[in-house]
Amino acid sequence: MAGGLTIGQAAAFTGVTIKTVRHYHRVGLLDEPGRDSSGYRRYTSTDLLRLVQVRTLAEAGVALAEIDDILNADRERLAAAVADVGRRLSERIEELLARRDTLHRLVDRDRALLPDRACALLQRHTELGFPLDFVAEQRDGLILARALHREFFDGYLTQLEHRLDDPKYVELQKRGWEASSWEPDDPRLDQLAAAIADNLLTNRELMEAQADAFSTPDATARYKVINDHRADELPSMARLTTLIEARLRAAGLSIPNF
Repeated sequence: MAGGLTIGQAAAFTGVTIKTVRHYHRVGLLDEPGRDSSGYRRYTSTDLLRLVQVRTLAEAGVALAEIDDILNADRERLAAAVADVGRRLSERIEELLARRDTLHRLVDRDRALLPDRACALLQRHTELGFPLDFVAEQRDGLILARALHREFFDGYLTQLEHRLDDPKYVELQKRGWEASSWEPDDPRLDQLAAAIADNLLTNRELMEAQADAFSTPDATARYKVINDHRADELPSMARLTTLIEARLRAAGLSIPNF
């Protein structure tokens, strides 16, 4: 290795790019080597050893700003630094695995946006004979609720898990979806709202358990966004929801009022 290596040779021999070598020089991880009579930098075996050490730590996930301290640390400090890097790498691995899981879920759009628990409930709706457009509407509502109001979302899933076992609830929800074709001032909406509210109140504790979901300052605004989803497109459904909630409030339940 008489005369040393050019920067291109040093980069090739150690498995990095010339750009990377120059970057290590700029950030102070690799000293500038001596130059030959022509003014070209020449890398010695000592330079290459340092370059390999820096590259290895960088590839292991160590931040460049920490590499110099690690290479110059005594055994005790080195062990602590390596343990810290290992911990951060474990966290990174968990994050990457979670991202991979999300990519796999993209095969099924619902599973990419909703947890398995919610997807199972959507499937249950289908099995119970709810129309596909109702299930799609329910899915969109769940996606919004999860994104905007996690406390409400979790409580609503719990409600659905219990209520879908009630044939009367299922029947009333199907009738409610049929009502989307009615006029907003149809008197049948009042009767249907009363029947749905009465059914919901037969398991009042499920709804009371969600009271804490509305205790934060912005809870009402978040709930309104979810509640108003497609209200302009489905005015009869919006009217039915308003009538149901009015009856539930009259029964003493804590539901935001706009």
